[in-house]
Amino acid sequence: MAGDPEVEAAEGRGIRSVLTMGSLVSASGNEVHFAEIEGKIIGIYFAANWYPKCEAFTPVLAAAYHHLKERGVGFEVVLVSCDEDRPSFERFHRTMPWPAVPFGDLQCKKSLSERFQVEGIPRLVVLAPDGEVIHADAADLVHRYGERAFPFTASRVAELEADDERKYASQTLEKLFSIDGRGYVNGGKEQVPISSLVGKTVGLYFSAHGCAPCIKFTAKLAAIYNNLKGKAEDFEIVYIPMDKEEDGYLQSCSDMPWLALPYDGAPSRELARYFNVQEIPTLVVVGPDGKTVTRDGRNLVNLYFDMAFPFTEEQIRLLQEMEDEDAKGYPQSLRHSGHRHELSIVSEKSGGGPYICCECDEQGLGWAYQCIACGYEIHLRCGRNAEGGSAGTG
Repeated sequence: MAGDPEVEAAEGRGIRSVLTMGSLVSASGNEVHFAEIEGKIIGIYFAANWYPKCEAFTPVLAAAYHHLKERGVGFEVVLVSCDEDRPSFERFHRTMPWPAVPFGDLQCKKSLSERFQVEGIPRLVVLAPDGEVIHADAADLVHRYGERAFPFTASRVAELEADDERKYASQTLEKLFSIDGRGYVNGGKEQVPISSLVGKTVGLYFSAHGCAPCIKFTAKLAAIYNNLKGKAEDFEIVYIPMDKEEDGYLQSCSDMPWLALPYDGAPSRELARYFNVQEIPTLVVVGPDGKTVTRDGRNLVNLYFDMAFPFTEEQIRLLQEMEDEDAKGYPQSLRHSGHRHELSIVSEKSGGGPYICCECDEQGLGWAYQCIACGYEIHLRCGRNAEGGSAGTG
């Protein structure tokens, strides 16, 4: 009834109070009316065609979306595109089963970005039917749990995390590889029983053929693997394929000297979700007791090479102490051919990491030679042969 305060208050709430345009647009270009999405939990999806993380996350969100639709759950997603031109927006939107804010409605997109303080993408803001925020960014939840994250409330997240803790506490190597019912991994033309890996330190290597960072890291990891095997260390690696095609998987296997999970998308995706793998390459290390030692094996390999083995906190702490001692023998400052300013030695406590070395393009942490003004940083070892250093102690 006109003039009724309760009616006016109701009209001020809900999705219409958030999405202020007249209508949305479907992936096929048709108009979508608000009546089709009102009363549902809404995910406002900020993304762009040009950003690789959005390209990777969109099919994950789409899979969860389809599962929820099949269950008849009241859930909808609305794309807010960050693309710079209409053709890019339309190409990207066609990969999605949900509606979007019209590309030309710049005012609405700006208003939503400001309202939810969007600084990075992909971002999934989940709203209750009354327009209140349920979760400020559920992208990580969808990546980790898929449709099980619904309805994205704090209580649901607590349930899922508690379930994770129980799984991690009872984790064994056999349980990790029992997802598809197989009791083996591939070792060339042979099938290697999972039971033969029990008691070893095992690296789970998430990678894919054609991925440039994977190609670079695989070569380094292979050298370290062969070196450790040559020392008779109880170390093994199992390739967890993220390949989209079996041909890519077969090529990857031919480039790797270690074992591999058989090509089947479901077990790989489940392991990636279990360990919350959001980018590749990723190296998860499982200890002899079957428990996770670290999910940061890639950075540890880049930092310490084969000395990182067996990747435990104790080993890394020992290596850091050795670095602290070694740093005392390095000059306090030096000139480096790759930079015009003098570089000063810094530690982790004084601004030394994490960083990517500007000389060798590898991971750095802790000690570094750094240009305070420009942010240029190199490993101490990469500055070892530099000219113009002034001697001193750390």
